[in-house]
Order: sequence, then structure tokens, then C-alpha cells
Amino acid sequence: MDTVKAAPVIEPHALAERFAVAARVGGFEVDRFGSARGYPLLALTKPAPTDGRPSVYLSAGIHGDEPASPLALLRLLEAGTFDARASWYLCPLLNPTGLAAGTRENAEGVDLNRDYRHSATIEVAAHIAWLQRQPTFALTLCLHEDWEAKGFYLYELNPEKRPSLAEQMIAAAAEVGPIDPSEVIDSRPAAGGIIRPADDPATRERWPEAIYLRAHHTSLSYTLETASSLPLEKRIAALSRTAEAALRLALG
Repeated sequence: MDTVKAAPVIEPHALAERFAVAARVGGFEVDRFGSARGYPLLALTKPAPTDGRPSVYLSAGIHGDEPASPLALLRLLEAGTFDARASWYLCPLLNPTGLAAGTRENAEGVDLNRDYRHSATIEVAAHIAWLQRQPTFALTLCLHEDWEAKGFYLYELNPEKRPSLAEQMIAAAAEVGPIDPSEVIDSRPAAGGIIRPADDPATRERWPEAIYLRAHHTSLSYTLETASSLPLEKRIAALSRTAEAALRLALG
């Protein structure tokens, strides 16, 4: 997954403004928790209208050559998906300099999704500082693309063996496009597009965002991966439909 290929370049300021407008229309507070070379790092938060509702976190844009992930999150936001079922915490543009350049890494050449254990980058340090101020999440969804995938797949981190959402999420993705049939994906065993990796954070030297979340913020986390070989609209649809399925299953 470290191969760098050409990706559509999206102007981060313009996309951040679209998120800010849609967030305010949807009743979210917009928090600029940091910046990277002048580009904003945004968090969008919206409390549930009544006590006792779960907190749910979604992120996108940590790899700049994966434009479908922030665009899918924007689609969900504009569609009113984030309603009274939960308190919502969204981080839509975690790597704006990579997005501006169309590169996986940030402007300093660092893969931010391997920096969550030691947090040497400005972006990840600011993100972790923001996360530490938030509550425990009932569910986290990290939206991605994969330039090497043969179809959609996902990672499940479920250390407490809660009821799995994975199979039904895969079924939702299959309504849009192919599921990766490989028995090994990203060097890990897979079955039916589902990877359930060994998830003990202590065994990982370089933490992706999902492992950090599993260690500190949630007991149920999914990383959604759509195939970059598909047309952009299909990639957006696969991510948004699968996220919607996860939220419906988890929240009703």
C-alpha cells in the first residue's frame, strides 16, 4: 500500500469551506484544532439532543491521494446522516498538504497514518491533542482508499468481541461495486473482504489512527477501504453507503 500513484488534486481551503458550510447548516460546531502550512485541521462536533446517546467518530483524508474519503464524508454530512441518534465527532481533512499535492504523505513526506504512537508530525500531534479532549466513542469509522485493492474491503478492530457489523457492511458495499476476494490483503489474512488483524497496540511500533483509537478511545473500530481503480463516484458511493450501514446497525 506504499505505492504512490497519481490522484486527483483537491484544493483543501475550498473543501474545508464546503465542510464548514454544511456543518453549520447541520447544527455542528466547527473547531479549527490546528493547521499545516496554512491549511486548516478541522473537527466538526454535534452533541445529541438528549442524554444517554452514544458518541460516534468518523475521519477522512489522512492520505492525500485518497480523495474519495473526504468527499464521502462530505456527502454524508450534506445528506443529514448525522442526526439525533448520537453525538457526532468528525475529522474530515487530516492531511490537507497531501490532499493539495495528491500524495499519500504530507508535505514533509511522512505517512501520517503511521505516526500515532510517537506523533512526530504537526498534524497528528494536534489531532491527538484534540482526541484527548473528547469522550469515549461507541464506534469509530476511518474512511480510506487503496490503490492496490481489487475491490472494497474493511478492517475490524473489536477487542471486546462486541456484535460484529462487518458482514452487513460488506453486503452494503457489494451493492455498489466489487468486494476484494483475496485471501491476503495488505499482507494480512482476509475472508470475504474482512480483515480482523491482531490488534494489541503493544505489538505495533508504528500506529495507524485506528490502532490509536482502539488503544485509547473505542472498543469497536472499522477502517473502510474502497478500490482506487473504480471511478471516483463509485468510490464515494461505496464509502458512504458502507458508513451509513454501520451507523444504522450500531444506532438503529
